[in-house]
Amino acid sequence: MKEINGGVTAPKGFFASGIYAGIKKKRKDMALVYSDVPAKGAGTFTTNVVKAAPVLWDIKLTKESDNIQAVVINSGVANACTGEEGEKNNLIMAETVARELNIPVSAVYTASTGVIGKQMPIDIIRAAIPKLAKELDNSAEAGTLAAEAIMTTDTYSKQCAVSVIIGGKEVTIGGMAKGSGMIHPNMATLICVVTTDAAISKELLQEAVSEDVRHTFNMISVDRDTSTNDSLLALANGKAGNAGITEKNDDYYTFCKALNTVTTKLSKMIAADGEGATKLIEVTVNGAKTWNEAAVLSKSIISSNLVKTAVFGNDANWGRILCAMGYSGVDFDPYKVDLTIESEDGSLQLVKDGMSADYSEEFATKILSAKEVKAIVDMKQGTASATAWGCDFSYDYVRINADYRS
Repeated sequence: MKEINGGVTAPKGFFASGIYAGIKKKRKDMALVYSDVPAKGAGTFTTNVVKAAPVLWDIKLTKESDNIQAVVINSGVANACTGEEGEKNNLIMAETVARELNIPVSAVYTASTGVIGKQMPIDIIRAAIPKLAKELDNSAEAGTLAAEAIMTTDTYSKQCAVSVIIGGKEVTIGGMAKGSGMIHPNMATLICVVTTDAAISKELLQEAVSEDVRHTFNMISVDRDTSTNDSLLALANGKAGNAGITEKNDDYYTFCKALNTVTTKLSKMIAADGEGATKLIEVTVNGAKTWNEAAVLSKSIISSNLVKTAVFGNDANWGRILCAMGYSGVDFDPYKVDLTIESEDGSLQLVKDGMSADYSEEFATKILSAKEVKAIVDMKQGTASATAWGCDFSYDYVRINADYRS
């Protein structure tokens, strides 16, 4: 497996575009991803009871449509809590794309991100779609334009791609994602589009995606808020020419490993780009009884506001970490817990058997001052491990969210 340049346009047969339509004041705000042949589609979606109109549409297509060929995304308006008018506008957006690309409306995924409660400026969107379709291109630059067009409070676009040999054929998986705030996924991610030229059945593509997000996008948190619009949409068009993956054999697990490489990288990008964040926090819990317990513990730590603020202040206040573990709901012996912190500046054990180790506060501060900080917890109760990703809380988080609509 190797990482390659690009994102959603890296696999064979995929095209993309990103433009300024006029939904926002200045930044690009509409993106389109298109496969030149019908593709298998899969998706995972927010568990929030309040679901945006595009999420409801995509859930229906994922269950009922045999082929997906396009994903259209607008940024600036979430089209959530918009009632029948919102659902009608979402359908208009899908129908307009379908006409421009001469494909069935049932082959068009939709996604929206932005302010909740506002109706879509559907006339602006409908007028922009012909330009989106006209500018479709399979270059890496086109993929970057699409990744930029789905950003909201993100400070940079997020995309990556890998290639791997499956059945003697080179298979490519690419992806783009957006996310900076309202990030506490309980299904997948904010908005993410994954494309691949692998030949794989719809059922196994869905299973691969659903299992993968448990270990990647479900393991990130910025602010403990699960969005109304979280969607991971995957398309597989089969143009790599590999023998179709229809059973869980070596080819399937090779595909899953490559998919995990893409989604892990995108997950870490999202966590690192949390609103106002200055650092990426990675927490690994080892020695747990089960993976589920390790996952709950690690995510409880990275979700703690007190842990986040301590890391922002370069303060080795390890009691906050044990506190977050203690209210996670997992039963454990606190006097077996070890805790170590790491960064590019070194490694330091803070806790031994649930009590303070003999460590240098100055060295701890130096470690925590790095852009990427790791905390490694050893429960000493089993063999299971899990990793979660988050970010620190800075003064800017409050400023960004206080000014979000202005």
